[in-house]
Amino acid sequence: MTQETQSHADDDPTLAAYRKSIDNIDAAVVHMLAERFRITQAVGEYKARVTLPPADPEREKEQIARLRRLAEESELDPEFSEKFLRFIIDEVIRHHERARGKA
Repeated sequence: MTQETQSHADDDPTLAAYRKSIDNIDAAVVHMLAERFRITQAVGEYKARVTLPPADPEREKEQIARLRRLAEESELDPEFSEKFLRFIIDEVIRHHERARGKA
């Protein structure tokens, strides 16, 4: 983007409003993910205490199917939603395995 094009984009109130909305949504997503990981951390600690395995493949399969349906209903690419959820699940499992090592 040239400096002239960037300057025009900065002065465009419509674009600025869209960008502000995107920034707000991004902040909400980060806060929701932080809360989700706080809860899954507690789950991992609980699983470690009661000696449950870090992963639950059946639950993961159900969650992926549920999120794919929600994505379709929301006109979001279900493949994208599955990849996103899989990324989160893999990170949660990694945290649960770490909690298990501490128990």
